[in-house]
Amino acid sequence: MGSFGIYEMEYKDYYEILGVKRDASKDEIKKAFRKAARKYHPDVNPGAETEARFKDVNEAYEVLKDDERRAAYDQLGKSPPPGGGPFRPPPDWEGGFEFTGGGPEAEGVFSDFFEQLFRRGGGRQAGAGMGRGRGSDTHAQIEIAIEDAYRGASRTLSMRSPVMNPDGSMTLQDRSIAVQIPKGIQEGQHIRLGGQGAPGFGGGPAGDLFLEVSFAAHPVYRAEGRDLHLDLPIAPWEAALGGHVVMPTPGGKVDLLIPKNARNGQKMRLKGKGLPGTPAGDIYATLKIVNPKVTTEEGRRFFEDMAKAMPFDPRAHLGG
Repeated sequence: MGSFGIYEMEYKDYYEILGVKRDASKDEIKKAFRKAARKYHPDVNPGAETEARFKDVNEAYEVLKDDERRAAYDQLGKSPPPGGGPFRPPPDWEGGFEFTGGGPEAEGVFSDFFEQLFRRGGGRQAGAGMGRGRGSDTHAQIEIAIEDAYRGASRTLSMRSPVMNPDGSMTLQDRSIAVQIPKGIQEGQHIRLGGQGAPGFGGGPAGDLFLEVSFAAHPVYRAEGRDLHLDLPIAPWEAALGGHVVMPTPGGKVDLLIPKNARNGQKMRLKGKGLPGTPAGDIYATLKIVNPKVTTEEGRRFFEDMAKAMPFDPRAHLGG
């Protein structure tokens, strides 16, 4: 590797930025990056401070995900200088490393620390000679309605993404991306959008964008995997006598048979009526017995007659 001048710069503790230990595995580093990238993404928390943290997180991942860069970085020492800088690497620290594994995917937006250590001479001129490389994958979140996962849907996502300028520098630009919500997708799964990640360098292809799906709070349903849960209110006489009631589902209303002497909290299962899939999920309706308000004299007499006709002590099991 050719020698070049390295000036004093602010030290970057990439392990601390991602919140991992120095002996963290690749999987731990990847999970930490995804968590931090979601937290500081400009679309989630706009502002200059979070944007700077977002850049630091991406830079840290670019180094620690690559075996050769990480090994070279680890040779700089385990402790930064007091106060975090200024820092000057020891002589010939990079000996034996060529940094050929995956080029820096967001050229022009990394810190001086990164540029001087990994750009072979620093700056854009050196980067231009590093060949052609694929852009890094990026991660974001998308919130959808449960009904979108039930039927599938089309959405337009607005994002701020790095874009390569003609002079080789990078800027963040707003853009709109069409997203197809696949039928049956679950909360926590990812939608992959090929070529919508960070731009490549040297004419290389862009990376992919991975959208982690979350469900918006719903007034009726709660999702657990492919299963849906809801509380189903029923009248006392429906619980006692049983019978058919109409229940809503994302696929339309269904007829549900309530058994005689149904209990409060009893669960009714509608097999295959949950989110689509192989197999499809189920819907679980938890029965909630709701008493009507007594607002008339006729209603009061009705309950008095019922109390006389049906002696019942709901607290008998408590003893005493």
